[in-house]
Amino acid sequence: MEKDLPMASGDAGPSVGTDSEVADSALPGDMQPHSRPGEHAVSVLWSFGKCLGALLPVYLAGYFGFSISLVLFFLVIYMGWTHSRNGKHSRLQSAMYLLENEQDFTTTRVFRSKRDLPSWVNFPDVEKVEWVNKIIQQAWPFIGQYLEKLLVETIAPSIRASSTHLQTLSFTKVDLGDKAMKVVGVKAHTEHDKRQVMLDLYISFAGDVEINVEVKKYFCKAGVKGIQLHGKLRVILEPLIGDVPLVGAITMFFIRRPKLDINWTGLTNLLDIPGLNAMSDTMIMDVIASFLVLPNRLTVPLVADLHVAQLRSPLPRGIVRIHLLEAENLEAKDNYIKGVLAGKSDPYAVLRVGTQTFTSHHVDNNLNPQWREMYEVIVHEVPGQELEVEVFDKDPDQDDFLGRVKLDLDIVRKARLLDEWFTLKDAPSGQVHLRLEWLSLLPSAERLSEVLRRNQNLTISSKTAESPSASILVVYLDRAQDLPMKKGNKDPSPIVQLSVQDTTRESRTVYGTTSPVWEDAFTFFIQDPLKQDLDIQVKDDDRSLSLGSVIIPLARLLVSAELTMDQWFQLENSGSASRLYLKAVLRVLWLDEDAIPTNPVSPCPTSPGSGQGEGGTTSDITGGSSLSPNPCLTRPQNTSPDAGFATEGVLRIHLVEAEDLVAKDSFMGIKGKSDPYVKVRVGGVTFKSHVVKENLNPTWNEMYEVILTQLPGQEVQFELFDKDFDQDDFLGRFKINLRDLITSQFTDQWYILNDVKSGRVHLVMEWLPRVTDPVKLHQIMEFQSQQTYHNKTVPSAALLFVYVERAHGLPLKKSGKEPKVGAELSLEGVASRTKICERSTSPRWDEAFQFLVHDPRKDILTVKLSHSWGQALGSLALPLREILAEPDLVLDRWLPLDGALPESEVLLRAEVKLLNPKLAECLKECGEAVADGDEGVEVDSIIPSRDSDVAANLRHRAVPSNAVWSCACSGDSGEAEQGQVKLSVFYSAEESRLVITVQACRNLTACTKDGSDPYVSLILLPDKNRTTKRKTGVKKKDLNPEFNERFDFDLSLEEATQRRLELSVKNSVSFMSREKELIGKLQLDLDQVDLSSGVAQWYDLTKVAI
Repeated sequence: MEKDLPMASGDAGPSVGTDSEVADSALPGDMQPHSRPGEHAVSVLWSFGKCLGALLPVYLAGYFGFSISLVLFFLVIYMGWTHSRNGKHSRLQSAMYLLENEQDFTTTRVFRSKRDLPSWVNFPDVEKVEWVNKIIQQAWPFIGQYLEKLLVETIAPSIRASSTHLQTLSFTKVDLGDKAMKVVGVKAHTEHDKRQVMLDLYISFAGDVEINVEVKKYFCKAGVKGIQLHGKLRVILEPLIGDVPLVGAITMFFIRRPKLDINWTGLTNLLDIPGLNAMSDTMIMDVIASFLVLPNRLTVPLVADLHVAQLRSPLPRGIVRIHLLEAENLEAKDNYIKGVLAGKSDPYAVLRVGTQTFTSHHVDNNLNPQWREMYEVIVHEVPGQELEVEVFDKDPDQDDFLGRVKLDLDIVRKARLLDEWFTLKDAPSGQVHLRLEWLSLLPSAERLSEVLRRNQNLTISSKTAESPSASILVVYLDRAQDLPMKKGNKDPSPIVQLSVQDTTRESRTVYGTTSPVWEDAFTFFIQDPLKQDLDIQVKDDDRSLSLGSVIIPLARLLVSAELTMDQWFQLENSGSASRLYLKAVLRVLWLDEDAIPTNPVSPCPTSPGSGQGEGGTTSDITGGSSLSPNPCLTRPQNTSPDAGFATEGVLRIHLVEAEDLVAKDSFMGIKGKSDPYVKVRVGGVTFKSHVVKENLNPTWNEMYEVILTQLPGQEVQFELFDKDFDQDDFLGRFKINLRDLITSQFTDQWYILNDVKSGRVHLVMEWLPRVTDPVKLHQIMEFQSQQTYHNKTVPSAALLFVYVERAHGLPLKKSGKEPKVGAELSLEGVASRTKICERSTSPRWDEAFQFLVHDPRKDILTVKLSHSWGQALGSLALPLREILAEPDLVLDRWLPLDGALPESEVLLRAEVKLLNPKLAECLKECGEAVADGDEGVEVDSIIPSRDSDVAANLRHRAVPSNAVWSCACSGDSGEAEQGQVKLSVFYSAEESRLVITVQACRNLTACTKDGSDPYVSLILLPDKNRTTKRKTGVKKKDLNPEFNERFDFDLSLEEATQRRLELSVKNSVSFMSREKELIGKLQLDLDQVDLSSGVAQWYDLTKVAI
């Protein structure tokens, strides 16, 4: 039950915190009271009296025959009360001492243990405001007088009038004490909106407040003596106006619940009993939260004619869509037979954002659960609000804690899309996989159809019952006029019920009036605004009498300006003059999957006419930048992107074939085959292959490319299905970690399908190297022309990065006003848009985009500037061949706009990174080898090693349908007839040994009509004593055996590079058999192999004469 005095890190700010040991320590010796002569005798008599008083109940209990258990019960209650009360008193006194003697405590105690502590402490983003504390300290007695007057003259009469039982209630003492509230630190946010000032106040109050109340009728006394309150209070001053008092209203709220500790007196002493203590504090905090914790706000208007409801409930900053996917390696909490048998856990997750709480279903007996659930939360304040995920083990009695994760939602806002594994805190192990999407609020319906289409796909893949929302609706309920009277000509007490589909919200009740004023706000998630309606019912407070109704189809909002309706609505089934005034705002939820988080750093300050507005948009406060002096004498000549610009890469996936899939089709009991297809998911993008009819060994030969940011925890997911008329059957899945692909750069292998009996898939994947040498382009284009795929995809030759920073000197609108400018970039039919800046002829975006380029010699980048995607303001056509002529393939400068003013320009940076596959390098080497050698030499299909000098030694089976991913040279086209062996050769520096893994063979020659019984024998030459000879097990009647056997050799790296691996694939025969034994051989010089990579490769076995 101990409560920490210092504030939590999220709320405490820069306050001086103490550990529990310090909080519970005694006060300094010089503060202890000194005994005076004559007091000793009194203290002895007092101690004797207390002992007598303690023994008297025991004597009386024995005298009257009470059970000793009853005495013990009351004794336990009294001891618990005493312990709790003394602890509160000690913590309160310690907190008071620390707040009053901060400097003394720091220098005399902390500095002794930490000699490196400086004489001053600097908080870069939180400022000390001692002058505010001095003002509060000086005004504290007068604040106490005001509070006493408020309680005695206003609140007490209201309480007495509310109930006959409380007619004798009175406040006998109201004293705020001498300890004033302190503002430990202030952080100001002025970057979000130029029409407001946002302050975060880190408040700390440990005061000797004493408030006593008495109800004389019942001889009841109660009160409070000592309060602690610590938290972060956000204060918003908005709107800023050009008249006294300069601020239109003050809005206050706690982003998170503050820390509260109350010391009760009188009858309320019972609340200090263990158990009731925490309950009472929680109930009081619930009351505070209903007024002052997000999404609730306390708004105090300072001027007339303000929309208080809109200030109390402004439009959200955005919506976060949370995909709770899975967890792994959770702690096992269940056990049986008193811990003799260890079990697992039944995990579920609780997600919280402010007062919004969601609970997932629990997964029985699983330490790696998969939930696949989706939630949507409203984000009111960023930075500030956090997502908290707690994982528990479901138990019949009390659920066990398995860990938690906290994440500032401002990180999600900047990243837009975050798909990551998060390590659980306060737990020995465990991770949780979350996909977080930041949904922006669009004031137009242009992208609604695309949002609905995306949501359809998301609904299919999600396990949640509710569909994802396409928009949100915010209703500001203002007032009503001339409502009908109740029976008996009495005034009604109106209440309003607002419903959208199955969700209903209620306003507060306004008593005894036909023209009520509510000033309430309500928010609804909307799945499809084309089909849903807002149903409004006005009723009396008993809910039985209807005073009127109105139904508003949300489709009306879609054709309204900025998706907003602000007007009177005539009530149906009501009086002839009865009407309702409200404002309805619809916003489309848009996930900008291509957005890149940027932190622009401008080489010169932004002009006063173009400030940063909410959400990163610019806002013109003065009415035009041309009317204000520019602080920069010259415009910047180059862009200033952040460090994350142009760091993305391209993953190329070649889906080749599959083998031994499960047969799912059947007809009239006759087992058939399957019609397989593949879904590939990576980086929020999904690819789907074509369907191969009735084939358990299908060949797809399809290629996909995707631009990815290197984030930890990303995976490439593959799922196979059998196409059916109703529901497609599942054929297996597997995942590949993107980090492994980036590390290996290139991989060509078979992957075993999980969750099915059989099946494997052949993939060739490459994280494409990026080069800036224009000479490589011809070689890349030649390789590109030789590739053909079933899905008609052309491999990309380059990756284009574009950073659009700003424009200058744009024309005005036809009406003479400054435009709201947006830029649209397009390349080969792929288009992307920037945000729309507020009115300015010199807008600034600071946004980055990426495009896949198939032929940089011919393609043209088009940039179009317009007013709100309407009136054209200028355009630019940039052939990519101009970028190829720039140093390092980078163009960074001002470019003139066509169809605009002579001075109209746009500042952008365009970078071209050529995508140079390793196989293109191999193709070049093969071409040179053929040109220098015999004209009859054929080009075979092989895979290069990490060392391009030995690329010709590493071979790979050609892919059907001319889908050749790799190439190499061979002097003998018949060498691969004996089959191939798959090896990985790796030198472990930590273990100082050479590791050779024989993974598999394929396409081996059959030695008899029944096939072969192959095994692999290997030796490291030179080896006179044959101590390095090893061999695998025998695989019976298998021409494509899988061994997966590892062999270790204790050699130094220098010795390993001097050896030659001689490997033989043999057929196991009896001693007297005449069947051939040797199937094929391989000799590999280890000094020609990259021993540090350990990448498995296919090698051709040499032809052997029988």
